[in-house]
Amino acid sequence: MADIDDWHSFLAQWSQEWEDAQDGGAPAAPAPENGPAGTDTLGFPPASEERILALEERLGHRLPPSYRAFVAVSDGWRHAGGFVWRLAGTGEVRWHEDAEGLSEYFPGEPDDEPTPEDALLAGMWSRSLQLDVESDGVYVLLDPGDTDGDGEWAVYTYASWRASPPERHPSFGAFMRDMYQEFHRLEVDRSSREGREFANATTRALDEAVEAARRDALAGRYERASAALAEAVAYGRPRAQGLRDQIRRFLGETYMVYFPGLAADPLYAPEILPVLAAEHARHHRDETHALSFARSVGVPADGPADDVLRRVRAGTCRYAPEGPFGLAVEEAREQARWGDTDAAWRTLRGALDAWRPLGPDHLAPVGLCADPVLGPLLTVERGRELLATPRAGRQGETPVPSGDLDPPGLAWLADGEQGVFRASYRFVLVESVEPAALPGLLGADGTTTVLNEPMTLWDARMRLRENSSSWEDRALTAVGRAGRGWSFAVEPGPGGRFSEKRFVSPGTAASRGTRAVTVWCEPGDPHRPGVFQLSVARDGVEQYGFTVRGEEVTGQGAIPDVLDPHRLFQEDGPASGRLGERRALEALTALFGVRLPRFALAHGRLHSFRTRPWNRAPGPGEGYMTVRVVHGTP
Repeated sequence: MADIDDWHSFLAQWSQEWEDAQDGGAPAAPAPENGPAGTDTLGFPPASEERILALEERLGHRLPPSYRAFVAVSDGWRHAGGFVWRLAGTGEVRWHEDAEGLSEYFPGEPDDEPTPEDALLAGMWSRSLQLDVESDGVYVLLDPGDTDGDGEWAVYTYASWRASPPERHPSFGAFMRDMYQEFHRLEVDRSSREGREFANATTRALDEAVEAARRDALAGRYERASAALAEAVAYGRPRAQGLRDQIRRFLGETYMVYFPGLAADPLYAPEILPVLAAEHARHHRDETHALSFARSVGVPADGPADDVLRRVRAGTCRYAPEGPFGLAVEEAREQARWGDTDAAWRTLRGALDAWRPLGPDHLAPVGLCADPVLGPLLTVERGRELLATPRAGRQGETPVPSGDLDPPGLAWLADGEQGVFRASYRFVLVESVEPAALPGLLGADGTTTVLNEPMTLWDARMRLRENSSSWEDRALTAVGRAGRGWSFAVEPGPGGRFSEKRFVSPGTAASRGTRAVTVWCEPGDPHRPGVFQLSVARDGVEQYGFTVRGEEVTGQGAIPDVLDPHRLFQEDGPASGRLGERRALEALTALFGVRLPRFALAHGRLHSFRTRPWNRAPGPGEGYMTVRVVHGTP
């Protein structure tokens, strides 16, 4: 609330609260100068209309409404916030005229396309009125060149020790409201350090609003709760920031989200610390930053922070709440780790009513954000949906469920620009086999029988690099469920190129006792034709397959009509793009009822393993060359 309708009441309240707070040992205010009743501690006598008109004539401007109304109540002010000790009245206002040469530094280097804000700031220093009379190096500048429809002038404040550009306030009234809030924030901090309570009618009303906001948030009214908490945060109320940060985190906001007061509380720390650690690890991959993490979240360096950060980096930190909601979390994790992220979200969403807070400062299951498997499910849209859903047994309007994120089938692979699936890919689909059994069927050298822990495809490639003969071309595949009764092993962007001469379908060995489908696709470009290879095997024998390279088609076995490559890849003109590939993927979907989970593959965390080679070893008279590039200093 920036507008001030009743300056007398506002200033009287501020003055009285400031005076009451001085009992804690702050320096005494300067002697009052017969200020109006209620404002005499910080205020001055009001300026007469004649005095105001004289100032306007001297300046050649009519004063903006909020500053004019202010001086008519108090002609100046003491202790405007914590760093401006006296504001000018009508007798002390003066043109700043870029007295310190700051226009050279702000807005900085000229830009080819300066923003409107930069253009305003460029001329502000020379045309503004200076309102600060005494301060801790803080300039308060009232800018007649930056006005709104009500005739208000913006106020800019700048202090070199803040190491930031000037801060803009839309009006003098907004500036004074901000300084009143700054007084409250600083007084809350000071009184806390001195072991006393800063309490008055304003703080009591704000604390009641914080508690009401907590109830609103639990009932799904998160927008109203967030607005009330933001107001309380501006006044430095102790609980407000920790509560509001929980809302902000589910809305995808991570900047300056620290959950103050909660990270060091033993009741909340087991859930809050992993969330902070996950964000820290995202920005600091160096393992030596454990101490800086502890310091940044305000917890002891020799406490649990180091262990939490280590487990987060290792991907072993699990969100495990108690009760019925905890059971739903485990069920959702089981669904998500095999790729069914939409089902996992539905499981979590359906159990939110059973979630219970750890204590009075807990609004939502924020620990989900740090879970390596479930955290990626929480898109901003789903975060809003979670916040809008009544929790902890509260009554409220339940939001309309959001739709699934995964498209059906396989055809989405032909869309391009799908995260990690921007170019080539290859996969094996195996029927009547659980994903955990795939390493035993497809594993490298027939010995790999264990899946790696769930991780992103990028992390899997970075962590699981291998040194092997180049001819082997062993795929690092992510695994999961490919629909009812099917499992998948898929690799986007294979390192090797498809070669009809040396290709050996890993699906053939995987099909013993079942059926397997193998696809290798390399979309074309202006320099080479695309390749689409498909083979279907049963009981260890390839039944049929085909390879399409540009306009060349080769096939083997009794290919079903629905997969006839001559029909699927018929020439449709230059603009057809990847139409043949799309048709083939749609045909596979219809024939086998299979799918691949786009969201889990592009954004989630899945198990992975190395397959056996996708091509044969060099034969007699065939050779290969390995090139190794070593980076380092001479």
